[in-house]
Amino acid sequence: MKFLDAWGDAALTTAGYFWTAFWAFCLGYLISAAIQLFVSRDRMRRHMGDDGPRSIGMATFFGFISSSCSFAALATARSLFAKGAGFIASMAFLLASTNLVIELGIVISVFLSWHFVVGEYLGGVILIGVTWLLIRVTGPRKLIQSVRERLEAGEPEEAEDPRDLLEDRRLWERMAQRYAGEWQMVWKDVTVGFTVAGIIAAFVPAEFYATLFPGTGTETGPTLLQVVAQALIGPVAAFFTFIGSMGNIPLAGILFQNGVSVAGVMAFIFSDLVVFPVIRVNARFYGWKMALYIAGVFLLALVVTALVIQLLFTGIGLDPEPAPQGMMDPAERFAIDRTFWLNIGFLAMSLGFGWLIRQAKRRAAEQSGGHEGHGGGGHHHHHHGGAFDRVLYWLALVSFAWLAAGLVVALVV
Repeated sequence: MKFLDAWGDAALTTAGYFWTAFWAFCLGYLISAAIQLFVSRDRMRRHMGDDGPRSIGMATFFGFISSSCSFAALATARSLFAKGAGFIASMAFLLASTNLVIELGIVISVFLSWHFVVGEYLGGVILIGVTWLLIRVTGPRKLIQSVRERLEAGEPEEAEDPRDLLEDRRLWERMAQRYAGEWQMVWKDVTVGFTVAGIIAAFVPAEFYATLFPGTGTETGPTLLQVVAQALIGPVAAFFTFIGSMGNIPLAGILFQNGVSVAGVMAFIFSDLVVFPVIRVNARFYGWKMALYIAGVFLLALVVTALVIQLLFTGIGLDPEPAPQGMMDPAERFAIDRTFWLNIGFLAMSLGFGWLIRQAKRRAAEQSGGHEGHGGGGHHHHHHGGAFDRVLYWLALVSFAWLAAGLVVALVV
């Protein structure tokens, strides 16, 4: 019975994570599709085409107002870069849209304390600054240029006028196709990643992660070297529990309750962009060499940022107190609240886009004598296939079966 209970909890946790993030996925992919269609390369280069303070500031601001989950933010950052934004500006947008998140601050205040809310927002700005400096010093210019040229080849040279949406149905169809293309890129990674995260959350006791961090459980607290070690171990723990910062906050609270330092907790929270599912999506966008470079820069930047936050807290005498809450009941994620209505709205939009795509394919089939086409151009030149992709496809199908059976178990047991 213990296994069945854990199985049901794992399935509910995975479903709850996806339900919480669904609207953010949709919003991010809608923004990405809109950028691809309506933003010209010249305009993007004019406003965010270099890596100066103005471009970085604009990218940070737009990332903040379009706060999203990691996978959706990856797609938008890729679209910005392909349209002519500077590489550092695109990375600043990515960091801002995943760390300067209002909802994230609210969850942190529940499971940790207001000190960590300050640390999250201040740390997000520091993280962007450190990343800016690291790329300026180490940036592989030839690699960045070659990746940009490849991405630009898959983007339309001229942008559409968004006012034409009022009268041009085929423009809506192109928007729908690009929106669907974003989902097609990541559905396997998301399915497997969310499933694994739910399994880890249900089957692996929280105390196990506390033992990963040296210096926990002592009356005097960790030493300076142990704090540095915890900041380095934080990304390792996040690597095996990844579901994004929102899903990791309850576990971060448990780590802090078990004596993990501020630096270790902040490094754990900041690590949502250096885990394997994210690295793999970046590899599909930019190639493995660029993806590993981005991950390396982010990893170094987040460790430095976490240690800076620790020094600031210590220097001004702040003593964060962990909140008493434990892991969130997965069933609570399905309440009739703002997330529910946002999900309903974006689900309706997604179904509408699906209908438009079907109509475009039907019209293309009629025009080609009965052979269904793709209903128009404008698709990305994404890299599909390969042995790993086929393995991931079957793992995704297994994940669906595991989740379906687990949800039945959760209802019955």
